Amino acid sequence: MPLLPLKELMEQCMSCTKCPLHNVRNNVVFGEGNLRSKIMFVGEGPGRDEDLQGRPFVGKAGQLLNKMLEAINLKREDVYIANIVKCRPPNNRVPLQSEVDACLPYLRNQVAIIAPKIIVCLGATAAKAIIDKDFKITAMRGQWFEKKGVKIIATYHPAALLRDPEKKYPAWEDFKSIRNELDKCNS
Repeated sequence: MPLLPLKELMEQCMSCTKCPLHNVRNNVVFGEGNLRSKIMFVGEGPGRDEDLQGRPFVGKAGQLLNKMLEAINLKREDVYIANIVKCRPPNNRVPLQSEVDACLPYLRNQVAIIAPKIIVCLGATAAKAIIDKDFKITAMRGQWFEKKGVKIIATYHPAALLRDPEKKYPAWEDFKSIRNELDKCNS
């Protein structure tokens, strides 16, 4: 897919029929935020609330993400937020590889437009799509990687923190590391 300007990319994404998820979506959840942000957060895919509103991370996991951002002195408006897949998988299941493959060109184009210095993968699905297909979130979260000059880290998805509060401390450590790396980018 050739690199498209944001408006054309969004239009193409909104009318996408590349995988069966388009049959069950209410809304495409393209992504949103500061187009000049140095940091981009990437989740797995829209949940029920996101599908209904057409915005990423607006449910309970999104509310927690907002609090996590605030804890490192960031506001949602400071960052760009997207997902690996742009349509909600049925029953919030993990996206199939074919669905990830259909959506990845949109995300790559978004990354090219935003040109972040840091990408934060929220959860295993994002980490597998962006860092390494064999990524193990529990063993490898919190480690920094670099691809094409972009620093990349994975941490637990906020929904995982809601299910298992014991993961909150390691996620907090990851977010402090993210803040430290962002400070380096800003100096």
